[in-house]
Amino acid sequence: MAKKNTPDSVSASFEEAMAELDQLVAKMEAGELALEASVAAYKRGAELVKYCAAQLEQVERQVKVLEGDMLKPLADEYQEEEE
Repeated sequence: MAKKNTPDSVSASFEEAMAELDQLVAKMEAGELALEASVAAYKRGAELVKYCAAQLEQVERQVKVLEGDMLKPLADEYQEEEE
């Protein structure tokens, strides 16, 4: 069976994955988890980060296709407005 682009039981959306990641980070920073649970949370967090990064890259590619050569770096845009 082909492997999915999403981690096992990942949230249905980018926003849900980010919210879950945020909760995991908060629990880990607060020291609420035992060592084994911390390791599991770290692994899950790594899966979520990978999933979110892939989603962002996909959206970036879509925007580049839609906008074509019209995309400019933000720094160039701000310099043009100041002049």
